[in-house]
Amino acid sequence: MPTYDYRCEDCGRRASIYLTYEEYGKKSVHCPHCGSGEMRRLIHRVRFARSEESRLESLADPDAWGDIDESDPRSMARMMRKMGEELGEDMPPEFDEVVGRLEAGESPEEIEQSMPELGMDEEL
Repeated sequence: MPTYDYRCEDCGRRASIYLTYEEYGKKSVHCPHCGSGEMRRLIHRVRFARSEESRLESLADPDAWGDIDESDPRSMARMMRKMGEELGEDMPPEFDEVVGRLEAGESPEEIEQSMPELGMDEEL
């Protein structure tokens, strides 16, 4: 069923409105909350599936990383965020903490000193 999301320009509220394919773009849409005809269509993010091979290839391409300055914590954080997105897996909370601290300008050395358990492998 084609349901479209809109935001009312007058009252600011969101609404999901059902329109057939034939009606979309032809039938006027009104806010169900205030009755206004000033509705703006909301477009959601688009996701597409990529193979694991494709994601790993993009990680291996040094040109895809842009300009990384290893002495700039914020640059390192951008690279780590991109790597996390490309892996397509949920990262542990420690990852978000480290990246957040890098984005705030904290040096990798300071982070490593305050979180010594990060670099340790678990003994089996």
